[in-house]
Amino acid sequence: MEAVGVLMTCHMSAYLEQELDERFKLFGLWELHSKTQFLEQNSDSILAVVGNASSNADSDLIDALPHLQIVASYSVGVDKIDLNKCKKRGIRVTNTPDVLTDDVADTAIGLILATLRKICACDGFVKNGRWKNGDFELTTKFSGKVVGIVGLGRIGSAIAKRVEAFGCTISYHSRTKKPNTNYRYYSNIVNLAANCQILIVACSLTEETCHIVNREVIDALGPSGVLINIGRGAHIDEPELVSALLEGRLAGAGLDVFENEPEVPEPLLGLENVVLLPHVGSDTFETSKAMADLVIANLEAHFLHKPLLTPVI
Repeated sequence: MEAVGVLMTCHMSAYLEQELDERFKLFGLWELHSKTQFLEQNSDSILAVVGNASSNADSDLIDALPHLQIVASYSVGVDKIDLNKCKKRGIRVTNTPDVLTDDVADTAIGLILATLRKICACDGFVKNGRWKNGDFELTTKFSGKVVGIVGLGRIGSAIAKRVEAFGCTISYHSRTKKPNTNYRYYSNIVNLAANCQILIVACSLTEETCHIVNREVIDALGPSGVLINIGRGAHIDEPELVSALLEGRLAGAGLDVFENEPEVPEPLLGLENVVLLPHVGSDTFETSKAMADLVIANLEAHFLHKPLLTPVI
């Protein structure tokens, strides 16, 4: 398969790049001086695209690759892929579900604890020598809280299991009620927010879930509520979130994702009741390798005319 051209849209993993380079003819889009010139000269040889949650096969890239056969996403999310265009052209699409579930769920719990217990502020309090002048302020307990989860898929369910260990009451909102669960179901996200203390966003990003957390949802969560987002940045109306935090209409937030990454709303940077992560929910050595192996396995299966391991299309 050395003659098969594979185009990576951005730098993702040194291990993934090495493994792809050994098996295929690899091109890195970020290394090119002129994307337009490269595509004009090499578009016929590119049969596969490897992208991720931030950069993937959009409409323009698909149009520029007339022989594209497969898009393999180094991510569970596929919102950066033009799925409709892929369907029309018969282009296969794969992602990397399951292998990152535990890490993202762990990150959600970490964000909850860090936000409620102000762990980052505590760290600074000690390192800056302020402990010598007095004790840190009281923080908020996690155990026993009422938790609402938006999206009870693989990741949402894994978060729920972890939250159970803290003795929390769990409710959820999704498109449909899930079988085989005793968690309380809300068909309306506003009602979910009004009846929980911590709201965790864990759904996939679609047209319906874009800005699903708006002013009405934030106000329903209220001045003692905490918002956690390990889904996608566009799930939250960021200007409304910023104003709610600045005005005290929301107690705090823990965010791993943002709408225009790596740009983060500047007012959030100075708030001690907000914990910010650089979209690292699945970024561990173990999961990075497992995701890369799954990307490679899907590509090899496709070009060997075998069933795809994790097909989206």
